[in-house]
Amino acid sequence: MATFSLNVLGCGSAKPTPEHMPSCSVLNVRDSLYMIDCGEGAQLGLRRKGLKLNRLNHIFLTHLHGDHVFGLPGLLGTMGLMGREGHITIHTFESGIRMLKEIIGYFCSDMPYEIRFNAIKAERAVIYEDVRLRIRTIPLKHRVPCVGYVFEEQPKPRHLDMAAVNFHGVPRSMYSAIKSGESFQKENGLIIPASALTKPPTPSYSYAHIGDTSYIPAIADEIGPVDLLYHESTYLTQHEADAKKRGHSTARQAAMMARDCGAKQLLLGHYSSRYKDDCLFAAEAREVFPNVISAREGLTVNVG
Repeated sequence: MATFSLNVLGCGSAKPTPEHMPSCSVLNVRDSLYMIDCGEGAQLGLRRKGLKLNRLNHIFLTHLHGDHVFGLPGLLGTMGLMGREGHITIHTFESGIRMLKEIIGYFCSDMPYEIRFNAIKAERAVIYEDVRLRIRTIPLKHRVPCVGYVFEEQPKPRHLDMAAVNFHGVPRSMYSAIKSGESFQKENGLIIPASALTKPPTPSYSYAHIGDTSYIPAIADEIGPVDLLYHESTYLTQHEADAKKRGHSTARQAAMMARDCGAKQLLLGHYSSRYKDDCLFAAEAREVFPNVISAREGLTVNVG
């Protein structure tokens, strides 16, 4: 079972190419799936990766440009054809909710499952939380309202030190309380703190998805530190003026953000179709930040 991994389904930019699909990725947290953006062909990417559609309950849209949204009708329709039940929640802006309700009402009006919406804003806010994750937004700078998402695993309980537990005669009924930090009192009145009966917990991992945006140095402290940072790298430095004009970043700027936010790994993507060699992006980024991964369709990155 996957613990915390990111699956890249599409890493191209707006203009289609034979090499890349539009933006779409899926975070797998202990077999619960969270999709970020939904470019065309998302349902095909999911099936090719063997990701189960019935485990996808949330779709987070960064903004409302077509290369990040056009895959939704197809994905939702495919889910219906496969007998999906329960519900799925789409997190997007109010304008997106109005638009998508009209599209879904026309193409996906008779689904066997419920489609819900959660309205977000271009602001700093926690927009969703469950037993696995805490998800917050960071406002970005693009040509339309746009947010980045930070996915943070909830703290995990400590592990029992079975040698110490058996030595002190801790009953099984106390195991859960001990892992949560409760002390154990022996029959002779001696109190054994939880720290003496447990070992450190499995690390909680974090992933930041910084999609279409101009380079914003000021958000580094809000992002990290994180185990994995995805930061768009539409352009190379030689076209930095174009990046700024169109609300995008260069590979070097992505690396600067990874360095400054304390990321352990940097994942590049959203490549402009003007470049024929994706290796150029990683080469440029590694001049600033060493641990760089080039996104490609079908790639799985095991976080941490």
